Amino acid sequence: MLAPSRDPSVAADAVLALQRRLAAAGFDLPLQLWDGRTTGPPDPDYRLVLHAPWSLRAMLVPPSDLQVGETYLRVAIDVQGSMVAALRDLVRLRDGLTTRGRLAVAGLVARLPRPPKGPVGDGRVVLRGQRHSRDRDADAVRHHYDAGDELYQLFLDRELVYSCAYFSDADRCAPAGDRAVLDRAQRRKLELVCRKLALRPGERFLDVGCGWGSLVIHAAREHDVEAVGVTLSENQAALARERVAEAGLGDRVRIERADYREVDARFDAIASVGMVEHVGADQLDRYFAHLRGLLRDGGRLLNHGITTGQRDLVRDFATEPDTFIGRYVFPDGALVPAYRMVAHVERSGLELQDVQQLRPHYARTLEHWVTNLEASYAEVVDAVGEQTARVWRAYLAGSVLGFERGDLGVVQVLATRGDVPLPLDRDHHALGTFGSLD
Repeated sequence: MLAPSRDPSVAADAVLALQRRLAAAGFDLPLQLWDGRTTGPPDPDYRLVLHAPWSLRAMLVPPSDLQVGETYLRVAIDVQGSMVAALRDLVRLRDGLTTRGRLAVAGLVARLPRPPKGPVGDGRVVLRGQRHSRDRDADAVRHHYDAGDELYQLFLDRELVYSCAYFSDADRCAPAGDRAVLDRAQRRKLELVCRKLALRPGERFLDVGCGWGSLVIHAAREHDVEAVGVTLSENQAALARERVAEAGLGDRVRIERADYREVDARFDAIASVGMVEHVGADQLDRYFAHLRGLLRDGGRLLNHGITTGQRDLVRDFATEPDTFIGRYVFPDGALVPAYRMVAHVERSGLELQDVQQLRPHYARTLEHWVTNLEASYAEVVDAVGEQTARVWRAYLAGSVLGFERGDLGVVQVLATRGDVPLPLDRDHHALGTFGSLD
């Protein structure tokens, strides 16, 4: 194997040779070299920009999502156009190369200069204290959700729902980035949660991890309940209270900045949407037991959470330091398989009523989000800075592939405490022409 060369022309020859070899194998990657030359198919959905002779080597050695992500954060590489399209091609390349092809690629990459050593930049999360203590959980949540309300407003729907939307077949082929489609799908999801919980006027409803208040506002306005939302994020709580006041629901909706372990009231129904991922894999029994304790007899719980796609795979980012998500996005987050999520719910003493897999819906949701973010990327950079903008673009685009490929799932689990006279069929789940969707 040839030793790496510091000569940019040698590096350029190696990259071009690599591109030709890949193209011959059916992987025609659109590249732009540091000297401005381009290669690959004309008019591609994206172009991978190599800013230095060592960029490709930095991205590929050692092979990991963290290595690719940090090379992007160092601005050693860029993606013009759709990052989702770029990642789809890179994954297709990773999975499709033969052993012989891999060896040939490794030989050409070895000719590229080694990247200079140096800090990646800002953004890595360092949490202190005991894992899943109240203070450390608060720090982890604030890292993610206090990035700035303006960031979320630039890529989320009108109601600021930061969880999986629920699309209709009529919107299946609508282009990602159509804001009206995303708005409808998120309102549809809010209504689906309320209907599964069979909310009735006058009931007390708790939303654990309430975000910017979308679900509690919807539940109070459309189902006439008294609602409480709790979040650890100061930014979310402040904006949620403003939105409650603007909706004229201050007498029926209360937003509290609190840890879920601090809630000790009783409720007829509880929703936990996008919250369980922050609890910790070893804390799930305690979590669901606590929520069960908050339910009155006849109460209902709906847990909506991301799962791993492999039956026996648990992802704990607190103990997996070498992942992009763990270092930059969801510190201390953890995911379990769907069957384990159901088992934790049942072990709490709740009775399982319904389980629904929403994986295709989340792949679609994330594609809308990253398309929106890329369309307003300059504004995102102005709001949060280049480094944070890159973290979010990479995280959202990578998550699209995770859900598309089945590496990730998202399930809604409905469970009840005691004998609950729910409808005998699922007709009450059907959204039909729910008025506020239009």
